[in-house]
Amino acid sequence: MIKLVEFNQSKITTEEWDQFVENSDNGTIFHRRDFLNYHPPERFKDNSLVFLKGEKLFAVFPAVDFELNGERILYSHRGASYGSFVYESSLNIKDAFNLVEQLIDYGKKKKFDKIILTLPPIIYCSRISNYIDFALYRNGFQYLKREISSVVSLDFESDKLLETFRPEARTALKKSLKLGVEIAETDRFEEYYEILKNNLKMRHNVNPTHSLDELIKLKNMFPTRIRLFGAFVKSKLIAGVCNFSANSKVVLAFYISHNEDYQEYRPVNLLFYEILRRSKSDGFKYLDFGIFTVNMEPNWGLGRFKENFGARGIFRDTFQLSLK
Repeated sequence: MIKLVEFNQSKITTEEWDQFVENSDNGTIFHRRDFLNYHPPERFKDNSLVFLKGEKLFAVFPAVDFELNGERILYSHRGASYGSFVYESSLNIKDAFNLVEQLIDYGKKKKFDKIILTLPPIIYCSRISNYIDFALYRNGFQYLKREISSVVSLDFESDKLLETFRPEARTALKKSLKLGVEIAETDRFEEYYEILKNNLKMRHNVNPTHSLDELIKLKNMFPTRIRLFGAFVKSKLIAGVCNFSANSKVVLAFYISHNEDYQEYRPVNLLFYEILRRSKSDGFKYLDFGIFTVNMEPNWGLGRFKENFGARGIFRDTFQLSLK
């Protein structure tokens, strides 16, 4: 039998949790305790869960106790891109149902009004499976939203990457090279963040998810897994992409931004050519461009831009269950 225990009441240490995530079938950097703990302690009330088979850790469920619209929600996870169950590769269909049923029982026992969770997209799995999705649906969970994330499969031959781009992206890349744009990994986060902040404000009237201090803190915590690639013209940073190596299979392009004054240089096209080339060389299977839908409303231009690099859409699903 699988046994549910609150993480804070368990004998599982933070280090054991993080090691489990790294060795799991579907865990990501966003499921790690050290990543989740970068948030100030007053921001979220942790309510993470662990699931044991005998005395052995079998699954973890990062979560917070969160108030939203007058409801008390067990939310997995409000402070990360992905949540839900992280599990061993040995997970079978019965295990999946057992995990979900225990989660529901726990939610009811603790008098939550609702459970909300966002699954890592299927490409993050080592062994492709929809067992958890199926178990959730069969136990009454409904889709809160099904966003579309743009994904590039890195299965191209190394010398034929450019052939996977659409003609307009190839033309833009050649223009970028002709104008002398250079790509390099960089730690110039302050300059990059100003570009990012201005870009998001102008295009979407929003601020970055992370503050500059938080982004630098995360970079210092994960120096090899959070990497900033910049496009430069005569040493001036004109565009950047901050990548998160989510797990051994997938690189996530978390923040993409460019200086509008240098739009004619087409720096982002050259940036992604280099990022895709390096990601394949580093052994990753996919580049996840992130979503181009918000609450299932497509940003057609953003979707088309990502398709220029060979991207196709997969689901990033958020489920909910009312317990009232």
